Amino acid sequence: MWLKDWTDEHTQKFRNEALTAQHKLSETGLFTDEALADLLDRHPRSELDICTIADHDVYQAKFRTGDAGDADGATLIEAAKSGAIWMNLRRAMNLHEDYKKVLDGIYGELSDSTGNRALNPRGGILITCPTAQTPYHCDPTETILWHVRGHKRFYLYPRKPKYLPDEGYERVLYCDNEDYLPYDETFEDEARCFDLTGDDMISWPLNAPHRVENKSFCVSVTTEYSTMESTLKNAVMYTNAVLRQKFGMSPDWRSASWPEKAVKAGAGRVMRKFGVLSSMKQTDMVTFKVSRTAPGYIHDTTPYPRPG
Repeated sequence: MWLKDWTDEHTQKFRNEALTAQHKLSETGLFTDEALADLLDRHPRSELDICTIADHDVYQAKFRTGDAGDADGATLIEAAKSGAIWMNLRRAMNLHEDYKKVLDGIYGELSDSTGNRALNPRGGILITCPTAQTPYHCDPTETILWHVRGHKRFYLYPRKPKYLPDEGYERVLYCDNEDYLPYDETFEDEARCFDLTGDDMISWPLNAPHRVENKSFCVSVTTEYSTMESTLKNAVMYTNAVLRQKFGMSPDWRSASWPEKAVKAGAGRVMRKFGVLSSMKQTDMVTFKVSRTAPGYIHDTTPYPRPG
């Protein structure tokens, strides 16, 4: 129903290597400008990320956090189509019944096709301007990008230490509002490039670094879910972060034995629950508001902590 022409080869590649396939999300009518404007009017503002891109020396680029203010859904769509706005409607595929039916459908079919059971799948909707880019980063959960409209160029990198250093991944876990990794232009030597147009999906192995460039106004659904593999690794890596940041040690994920990982996983779950590294999180600061009269719809403001 949702996946087009899924084959045994797709099943073999799923979660093991980069995989592209086609889907039918655009046929729902839920991702037109009008439907998305209506969704933005219904969606909790506390679950809406609005950003633009700022240059950064170490992380390639970083998002600047914005505030929608009193802009309605139609204005926000206009800002994304004509301005420099990047939006993520977090958990939109879970919070709204019409969209949740789609999320349940695609994951039900994906589970039937691959034999993989998704643990608590979550889905957001990305609405992004023609100049948007997603900086070099990795995800701590299994992630799938379901592209619906426009043209995106997706770059995928190896999971070697050069591209995914332990310290960088640990930072993703304790600074949970950022998922950036240090970037160097030489990384492009081993990058794989995928051009995504309407109704293309792409999935990739857990934690594989990637970045995205828009070539036009784009609408996509991004979904994530946990597995035993991701849950174990994240608990171990949190323990390693504590050892590195609090005790000056240099733990290594790749060389650790399974008994060591088992002990660290138990400790990591407890320490993360109690926020042992919470003091290292950075406050998310709002630096602009959406304004129809400002260049790129971006009106700079005096920075202030993001509400909620």
